[in-house]
Amino acid sequence: MNQTFIHPQALCESPAVGAGTRVWAFAHVLPGARIGADCNICDGVFVENDVVLGDRVTVKCGVQIWDGITIEDDVFIGPNATFTNDPWPRSRVHLDGYPRTVIRSGASIGANSTVLPGVEVGTGAMVGAGAVVTRSVPPNAVVVGNPARIKGYVTDTPGLGASVPDGDTRRPGGAGLGIGAATLHDLLVTSDMRGELSVGEFERQVPFTPKRYFLVFNVPSREVRGEHAHRECEQFLICVRGSCGILLDDGRNRCEITLDRPSRGVYMPAMIWGTQYRYSPDAVLLVFASHFYDPDDYIRSYDEFRAIVCREPVRS
Repeated sequence: MNQTFIHPQALCESPAVGAGTRVWAFAHVLPGARIGADCNICDGVFVENDVVLGDRVTVKCGVQIWDGITIEDDVFIGPNATFTNDPWPRSRVHLDGYPRTVIRSGASIGANSTVLPGVEVGTGAMVGAGAVVTRSVPPNAVVVGNPARIKGYVTDTPGLGASVPDGDTRRPGGAGLGIGAATLHDLLVTSDMRGELSVGEFERQVPFTPKRYFLVFNVPSREVRGEHAHRECEQFLICVRGSCGILLDDGRNRCEITLDRPSRGVYMPAMIWGTQYRYSPDAVLLVFASHFYDPDDYIRSYDEFRAIVCREPVRS
């Protein structure tokens, strides 16, 4: 078993430091902190009492981790990243309890970024250097700027599915996306002097008979829709006006498709995590659904979704 290493110039007062963890010079870890195995706590890091770090966490130089912060496994914290734990700080005024900030597994916090109290940075998310995170970040999202806004999603991690469709998108069955049974469809368009017409047939291009439809429109460009999976319901999405980005995730592979014409649609089967974002100001998204609305059919926690499809434990 790897031995814990505490540099002679570090002050580590906590007995709860996992095997193989390295605490380097001028770091200070208070007695109540809990640090997992194989972590790397670099020079000049301060870790307060009510702090939990998972396994294989890297904390680069100049970071302070305050009470109320939980950092899960395999997280990277860049140099001089700043965490906060009091939304209305005053000198010599202390809270009875601090808002809980959670950085989920596999996320990365860029250098010189700032994370405000009480937010959650989702599994696999990427916070860009210098970003100011004022609200929770969805799983696998890439956020930049002040305030931090979603620029994209992580889809090019090694082992993840490519975004290039496999097959002819004009065929009735569409083209596979490598995300479960999800498919991309280019629907028939006819044009003449009277205008254009796009048509699709249920149980052919749309591989089910819908029980309902809904329209999404007037979405502020920074807002994210979806962020859930369905246990049984299937969906077919068409952006009939403007454009939006569609992220599909089967728990192992992810890809992103841009819907930017009324003749292009995406079939999203059950048990696919779906996210829609980057709406243009004029976007109108039409969604056909195979089932009537049922709140019990929704899976709204990404960790719960991963637990079901990948047989992983649900994190609290």
